[in-house]
Amino acid sequence: MKYILVTGGVISGIGKGIIASSVGTILKSCGLQVTAIKIDPYINIDAGTFSPYEHGEVFVLDDGGEVDLDLGNYERFLDIRLTRNNNLTTGKIYQSVINKERRGDYLGKTVQVVPHITDAIQEWVMKQARVSVDGDGVEPQICVIELGGTVGDIESMPFIEAFRQFQFKVKRENFCNIHVSLIPQPSSTGEQKTKPTQSSARELRGLGLSPDLIMCRCATPLETSVKEKISMFCHVEPTQVICVQDVSSIYRVPLLLEDQGVVSYFCERLNLPVGIRPRRMLAKWKEMADRSDRVLEQVSIALVGKYTKLADSYTSVVKALEHSALAINHKLEVKYIDSADLEPTALRDEPVKYHKAWQKLCSSQGVLVPGGFGVRGTEGKMLAISWARKQNKPFLGVCLGMQLAVCEFARNVLGWEDANSTEFNPESQHPVVIDMPEHNPGQMGGTMRLGKRRTIFKPIPSVLRRLYGNVEYVDERHRHRFEVNPELIHHFEKRGLRFVGQDEDGERMEVIELEDHCYFVGVQYHPEFTSRPIKPSPPYFGLLLAAAGKLQGYLNKGCCLSPRDTYSSGSGNSSPEADIIEFKFPLLS
Repeated sequence: MKYILVTGGVISGIGKGIIASSVGTILKSCGLQVTAIKIDPYINIDAGTFSPYEHGEVFVLDDGGEVDLDLGNYERFLDIRLTRNNNLTTGKIYQSVINKERRGDYLGKTVQVVPHITDAIQEWVMKQARVSVDGDGVEPQICVIELGGTVGDIESMPFIEAFRQFQFKVKRENFCNIHVSLIPQPSSTGEQKTKPTQSSARELRGLGLSPDLIMCRCATPLETSVKEKISMFCHVEPTQVICVQDVSSIYRVPLLLEDQGVVSYFCERLNLPVGIRPRRMLAKWKEMADRSDRVLEQVSIALVGKYTKLADSYTSVVKALEHSALAINHKLEVKYIDSADLEPTALRDEPVKYHKAWQKLCSSQGVLVPGGFGVRGTEGKMLAISWARKQNKPFLGVCLGMQLAVCEFARNVLGWEDANSTEFNPESQHPVVIDMPEHNPGQMGGTMRLGKRRTIFKPIPSVLRRLYGNVEYVDERHRHRFEVNPELIHHFEKRGLRFVGQDEDGERMEVIELEDHCYFVGVQYHPEFTSRPIKPSPPYFGLLLAAAGKLQGYLNKGCCLSPRDTYSSGSGNSSPEADIIEFKFPLLS
């Protein structure tokens, strides 16, 4: 097993996740089996109770793990399926060690950060690195480990110390450290500054880890003199200083690393079993990057949510939209709308924001209402849903978005004026959305219906089922505490709102579709979590097709794209061996 540790310096949010994913991608393109681990130094057990404004979205895995959004990057780039144990936090480690101490596993010894915490970190990494992530049971050959935060943070010290020891335990030829640092370029001088990187690398070496590669994040390509200066003061060869400048698309990052000889360096440094052969997977990335740069037609989607001030709050949603837009040769424009700005109170208090929000909504070609929690902004979301329904605009509701679509229909079509979710109004006379029996109101973390669950399609006409390839069922990831009230569904179906997908017991409503509408779909699950660059999620794909005016043509052709829109057969697939024959739906496992 080979281990590649990715650390960061100067500032957080520098792009370690994309770089770690890209390193894994280029190694996987060489035919190697790759897994990934993300370490978050915070004391939380997992990311499930975070506000999206803290660390961005909460990404959900097949096993129900609520994890950092970087694991979403790993899954999308490497096309793998991770588990909750691939996200390691300080809270998990301390909980594990304290549980052992309570059981008496340490035989009365004093439990300390060194060696007990550091040993637990190393054991966790070594055990998890061997878990198969490709669904084929094959043990990975390389584990890319991203350490969150920046070098020098007090909370990450036990992890740095653990890896200082770890490099000797697994031997030098099996361990490599990439340090990601920032090269600022002040506008006053335009000169690339190396001092922050020098200080960061010096601090890392002082803690016992010596970087093998220094990846420099910068606005423009590094000048040769700057590379040489970093090499001189950071104790590496000039070829070990890698420039990762801003690029037009994240699909270009693996290509950027490959062009600078990163694979060749790893082959020599880690003695990797890589032969000289065409890397077909990277051809796919190049084709995607080229397509992303050259598309001219644009499609606009209004994203109506409550966390719109931070784009990372909806990372997977936006990526799923991008994958679908790219598949139909369109450039995506996302119009972020704070749902509270659509409400009548905004007209009274902040009329400028109110009119701008409605102008954005009315000028969009499609409407998306993603998941969320809490009552704030829900009335605005229902106003947006009502507008999309009445104007025959393509609409997709995800999780809470689906529930609010049901509430809106109940109010405006069935005439139930107080229809609501018991999450927002427990006293409603028409509780069309109710909490689930297994919901534990006394505890927040890990009490939702989480992870991969099966949705069974009813044997009735359904647009979404056709987009999935006329399958009988799909397995998608969930994250919710509330569900549509099954006792009331017959009222909706009489008026044209059909529940075309249910859980295996036929009790939980999973998919809604509105009759006589160009595309009005709601799903209780989160399809964005399984979307991939070359395998877009069908609900999002349908939204983009409808917004671009191509949905009916796509369905009439038997769910096939035109030759102009398909990826070439030589572009490769994200598994080491397989090749893509044709871009056709469904391509979901």
